[in-house]
Amino acid sequence: MTIDHTEDKLKELEHDIADLTTAIDDMTSAIATLGEEIKALEDGIVALDKSVAEATVQRKEENEDYTELMASDTAAQQLLEMAKNRLNKFYNPKLYKPPPTTPAPNADWAHLELGQESAKQPVVLTPPPETWGKYSKKGEESNSVIAMIDDLKKDLEVEMTEATTEEKNSQEEYEELMQDSAAKRATDTKSIASKTAEKAATESDLVEAKSEQTDKTKEMMATEKFLGTLHLECDWLLKNYALRAEARASEVDALNKAKAVLSGADYSFVQGKTRSLRGANHHQ
Repeated sequence: MTIDHTEDKLKELEHDIADLTTAIDDMTSAIATLGEEIKALEDGIVALDKSVAEATVQRKEENEDYTELMASDTAAQQLLEMAKNRLNKFYNPKLYKPPPTTPAPNADWAHLELGQESAKQPVVLTPPPETWGKYSKKGEESNSVIAMIDDLKKDLEVEMTEATTEEKNSQEEYEELMQDSAAKRATDTKSIASKTAEKAATESDLVEAKSEQTDKTKEMMATEKFLGTLHLECDWLLKNYALRAEARASEVDALNKAKAVLSGADYSFVQGKTRSLRGANHHQ
C-alpha cells in the first residue's frame, strides 16, 4: 500500500512538473513578445516626435515664406498703384488721386514718386514734342501701360489669394497632425505602461514558477529514491519470506517425519510388549 501511494505521488509530481515546464515556456515567450512590442512602441514614439519636430520646422518656414510673399506682393501692388496713379495724373486727370497731405508712415515710399515736384509748385502739362508723334497716340500707349499695370495687379491678387488659401490649408493640416500625433503619443505611452506592467508581472510569475519547478523536481527525486528504497525492502522481504517459507516447510516436514517416527516407535513398542506377555503365559 505504501508503494502504491508513493507511485501515485510520483506520477502527480511528474504531471505538475510537466505543467510548470509548459507554463514557463509560455511565460518566457510572452515576456519576449512584450519586450519586442514595448521596443516597437518606444521606437514609434521617437519617430513620431521626430516627425512632429520636422513638421513644426517646415510649418514655420512655410509661414515665414508666406509672410514674406504677402509683404512683397503688397509692396508691389502699392508700387503699381502709385505708377498707375502717376500715369493717370498726366493722361487721366479725373482718375488721379492726390497724395495724402500728411507724410506717409514709411519714408521709403517718398522717393518712389516718379519726378516728384515740390507741393508748392504747380504742375504744368506741356504738349509733347512733334518728334514724339501725336499726343493722342501717346495717350493710347499710356492706356495700354495702365492696362498692363492692372493685369500685373490682378496677377498679384491671384497669387496672394492662392498663397493665403494654401497657408490656411497648411495650417489646418499642421494642427490636425499635431492633434493626431498627440493622441497617438498618449495612446502609445499608455500602452507601453500597460505592457511594461504586464511584463513585470509575468517575470515575477516566471520566477515563482521556476522556483516551484525546482522544488517539485527535488521532491520528485526524493520520492523516486524513497520508492527505490521501498522496492528494495519489499524485494528483501519477499526473498526472505521465500527462504523462511522454505525453512518453515522443511521444519514442518521434519516434524511430520518425527511424528511418523514417533508414531512408528510407539506401535513397535506396543507390539513388543504384547509379544512378551504372550510368551510368559505360554511358559506357564
